[in-house]
Amino acid sequence: MENMLSDIIVSNRKHTANGQVATYIPELKKANGDDLGICIIDKYNNIYCAGDYDKKFTIQSISKTIVLAMALMDNEWDYVFSKVGMEPSGDPFNSIMKLETNDTKIPCNPMINAGAIVTTSLIKGKNLKDKEERMLSFFRKLAKNDSLQINNSVYESEKLTGDRNRAMAYLLKNDGIIEGDVNETLELYFKQCSIEVSVVDLARIGLLFANYGIDIETGERVISENISRMIKTFMVTCGMYDASGEFALKVGIPAKSGVGGGIMASVPNRMGIGVFGPSLDKKGNSIAGLKVLEDLAQRLSLSIF
Repeated sequence: MENMLSDIIVSNRKHTANGQVATYIPELKKANGDDLGICIIDKYNNIYCAGDYDKKFTIQSISKTIVLAMALMDNEWDYVFSKVGMEPSGDPFNSIMKLETNDTKIPCNPMINAGAIVTTSLIKGKNLKDKEERMLSFFRKLAKNDSLQINNSVYESEKLTGDRNRAMAYLLKNDGIIEGDVNETLELYFKQCSIEVSVVDLARIGLLFANYGIDIETGERVISENISRMIKTFMVTCGMYDASGEFALKVGIPAKSGVGGGIMASVPNRMGIGVFGPSLDKKGNSIAGLKVLEDLAQRLSLSIF
C-alpha cells in the first residue's frame, strides 16, 4: 500500500505547478506549493503514509463537517435546518449573493462560509472560552490527538482579513438567522478554521465518519449513526465547493476540502483518507490532491457509486 501511495504522490506532484497557494489570508501565503502528502487509515487501524505526510497545516473549511456534527448534537435537527439549508449552492464558498436572493434568507448548506458561520453560532456554551474549549476538545477526540492546537498566527490573519465573513454574519443577524452575539460567533469561526492538523489527523477523523461514528479502537460511539451519515452526504453534495459534482463523478467518495490545502475523505466501512497539497485550483481545492484522490479511487475501486 505504501509503495502504491508513494507512486501516486510522485506521479501527481507535477500538478502542484498548475495552482497556487491561498493568498487572501496572508499567513497561508507561507505554504510551500510543492508539498503533497497522503495518509490512509483502514478499518483495521492500519496506517499508510506517503509524501509530505508530516507537514502541519490549518484545517480551514474541513472544520465545517465537525462543527456541523456538534451543532446537530447540541440542538434539535429541525431547529438547525431552520437556520441552514441542505442544497448545493452552485456558487463559490464565500459567495454572499444567495443570502439576498433566497426567499428564506438562510444559507444553502453548512459547507459554504455563510452556512458554517450559522452552525458555529449554534454551538452551546456558557461563554466564548467555554465554547472554544468544547470545540477544541471535540476536535481532539475525533482525531485522537490531544496536542491539536489553534495556530494563533493564522487565526490573527483570518481575523484581520475576515471582512467578507463579517458581512455575511451581520446580514444573517439582521435577518434573524444568527441569534447570538455576532462577534463571538466570528471569533469562534476564525478559531475553528485555524486548528492545526496533519493528514494523519484528517484520516483519523475521516475514518470515524466512515465507521458511522464509532471509534474502531475502543468501540465507543462518538457521533450518532444518523449524524455521521448526514455529514458524509453533505460531503458528497457540497464538500468540494462548486466542484462537488465533478468530484463525485471522477472520484465518487465523500470528501471535504479546505483552502489550507487539506482534503478529508471517508470511504464508508473501509477507510479514512487525509491529503495535503496547498497549491489550489480556482475553486479553492488542492489541485494535486484532487488528482491523487482520483488516482487512488481508480486503483482501489473506492467510488461509493
